[in-house]
Amino acid sequence: MAKRAAPHRGIDTPQADPDEPSKTKLKAESQALQELGKALCELSADRLKATEMPEILRDAINEWRRTKSHEGKRRQMQYVGKLMRSAEEAPLREAVAAATLGSAHDTWRLHEAERWREALIAEDDAMTQWLVEHADCDSQRLRSLVRAARRDSVKMTPEMRQPKSYRELFQFLRPLITPPPQP
Repeated sequence: MAKRAAPHRGIDTPQADPDEPSKTKLKAESQALQELGKALCELSADRLKATEMPEILRDAINEWRRTKSHEGKRRQMQYVGKLMRSAEEAPLREAVAAATLGSAHDTWRLHEAERWREALIAEDDAMTQWLVEHADCDSQRLRSLVRAARRDSVKMTPEMRQPKSYRELFQFLRPLITPPPQP
């Protein structure tokens, strides 16, 4: 049996086009699109409805949501990934980022409202600072809510505190807090 000689590089093998992406890069891009598709599938129904995308992709995502079996979901997700290759990526990424950022802003606003409520109850200077930062606030209503919350906080320990005035102060502050500006 004759041994086959290995082809000599450069003579028998065609050179790869330097402008063509490698298989590894193509596979990574495909995986990234599939992960974007998964993030789209996990958006709320309202956000998904508002997102601009090809109708066939929307149908595939809705089918993924209706699928119950693990293997069926896996295969449908691969199909969503395949459809993602032909869809415009930028608006889809923006929709996912807006959903993620939106929930982060909501959480931040809740924490800020809690922080301000505690500061307003604890310190008189906090009232002045709040009114400087939020000039459009109804100062008379704020003062009465803070007064009532302070009165209730003296009567109860922090663990037991959930009186009406404490909640009302929080509900008054929360809509007035705006998220920080984006860099």
